[in-house]
Amino acid sequence: MRYIITLLASLLFFSANSQDLTGIWRGSFLSADNKMMDLFNLEDRYKYEVQIDQHNKNLAGVTYSYKTTVFYGKASANGSVNAKTGKVVLQELKLLELKMTPESYACWMICFLQYTKNGDEEFLEGKYSSYRETDSSFCGRGTVFLRKVVTSDFYKEPFLTKREKEKQQQRLNEEIKLDSTKIGAATLKKPVNKPVIAKTKPIAKATAPAIAKSNKSAKQKTRIASVVPPGNDPKGIALIPRVESDKKAPSIKTKDLAILPPVLKNRENEVVQTIVVNTNDISISIYDNGTIDHDTVSVYLDKKLIVSKQMLTTNAIVVKLKMDESTDYHELVMVAENLGDIPPNTSLMVVQAGEKRYEVRIASTEQKNAVVIFKYEKPK
Repeated sequence: MRYIITLLASLLFFSANSQDLTGIWRGSFLSADNKMMDLFNLEDRYKYEVQIDQHNKNLAGVTYSYKTTVFYGKASANGSVNAKTGKVVLQELKLLELKMTPESYACWMICFLQYTKNGDEEFLEGKYSSYRETDSSFCGRGTVFLRKVVTSDFYKEPFLTKREKEKQQQRLNEEIKLDSTKIGAATLKKPVNKPVIAKTKPIAKATAPAIAKSNKSAKQKTRIASVVPPGNDPKGIALIPRVESDKKAPSIKTKDLAILPPVLKNRENEVVQTIVVNTNDISISIYDNGTIDHDTVSVYLDKKLIVSKQMLTTNAIVVKLKMDESTDYHELVMVAENLGDIPPNTSLMVVQAGEKRYEVRIASTEQKNAVVIFKYEKPK
């Protein structure tokens, strides 16, 4: 089959101050030249992901092409953008990773895409041509569809993480600058009031009775209650000052913090779905999603390991949950122990909650765990 790298072109509208291509674009490309697949009315479709870093007119990034166990490839790429015409060029620089069957082969890919935006959704779609890596001979054409997304099927490249930190710092600097401008403007508008000098009359000195100072013990503090003279007390007994010795504050015991497993602490934990149930017994079945390619996973329930390094197959890994008002929240984490024969580590989770059935498709990598949250709500 084919390994594809991109030459992106044609945006609907682009300028240095408007649209920024920096980010993750994920979708697929579909071959239009596979006559055997057309004969049986089948699709020769590959999943496709491009991560782009844009600085002014210059682009850099990586591309991923993958199809079950048949093919997987990753390469670095760079390019440029024409702000006037909206055309983008992104070309492969170096092959970084490659896994494929013996009958597969790698190709270079050139895409001519159109940028569109519908609400908050952004798309790149169009056509591509490809050329064999070994001799540059033509090896196919077809269509490409990409959508801008937040998360990667693999992991977010370091250059994207760096750009996000730079943008956060830039926003923070702008907010500080704006606040400083507002404070300065408010100071200029504030009226300057002359000080008012009040005329005061001389105060006559009054003779106050001398008050004797009592000596306090250094070792203990005394608190004197109201003293009633013996003649005025109904029982004729003088009240004696009450002495309180210093006492230590009671110690408060705190619960020991649970030790977070390193695989949960060191990897990104992405919530892929939150499921609200109103039944007590929940059954979770986990299968390999598609071709059995030796994906191995561990499963953590509320930070505790319940399934250790088990391979995904057509036979389900079954997890039971008990939900009620006292245990109304569970967090299930899927951890990829490997990426199988073809990245990423993918699984299908089937949740049976009473009469309701949910299907969750999960992708995890060696940098990112997948989290599914279960919440209980009392039946109405």
